[in-house]
Amino acid sequence: MLSASSYMFSMLSTDEVNQMYAQSYQKTVGEATTQGVLDKTSADAKRIQVIADRLIAQAPTFRPDSAQWKWEVNLIKSDELNANCGPGGKIIFYTGLIDTLKLTDDEIAAIMGHEIAHALREHGREAMSKAYGIEMAKQGAGALFGLGQDSLALADTVANYGMTLPNSRTNENEADLIGLELAARAGYNPNAAITLWEKMSKASEGAPPEFLSTHPSSSSRTSALQAAIPKVMPLYEKAPKS
Repeated sequence: MLSASSYMFSMLSTDEVNQMYAQSYQKTVGEATTQGVLDKTSADAKRIQVIADRLIAQAPTFRPDSAQWKWEVNLIKSDELNANCGPGGKIIFYTGLIDTLKLTDDEIAAIMGHEIAHALREHGREAMSKAYGIEMAKQGAGALFGLGQDSLALADTVANYGMTLPNSRTNENEADLIGLELAARAGYNPNAAITLWEKMSKASEGAPPEFLSTHPSSSSRTSALQAAIPKVMPLYEKAPKS
């Protein structure tokens, strides 16, 4: 018999989660385009694309079917200190994160590798299934997929819930370690994960960045990263650096 948690997790298939998130992602990108804040041409936009391409090329090492995902990468001009990679490989980075923290390429790769790891391990699927169940109970209807307004609204609600709910400590630790190895395999210095979290911690002394609301930092987290770095350094040392 399925437990409540396993039932909730199985409520949406991987394909359904990917479809729902893709609809919500296109809405976000469309709104950014309308508002003139979608950055496709700046030096930072090119940096983000190059870094993403190198990380994406290594993703099938951890999940072979990700080679068939319809990956997308977009940079949005905003003071928001945030970034994410949603189900199916939909990446969004905000310029505020790069500018405020003065991120190096290696530090961008540390963030993006961590976010890609969440997508590879489907950490958002359980939260999206939970949100879907709540929304369907409210509506008292069957599954709504397609391109109707009801479907788009449902997809947006479910995707937003899935991406803003804090991850469990287990999921965070897993994403940290997979992200570290992913970045190393792509030729980015894993030590950047430490300098990144130091910058994040300093930035959170006032109002915590949104990124930290779902990615809590701690001394134990930094210790775990430091312990893992020697294990992935050989991968970094032999990886192409461009």
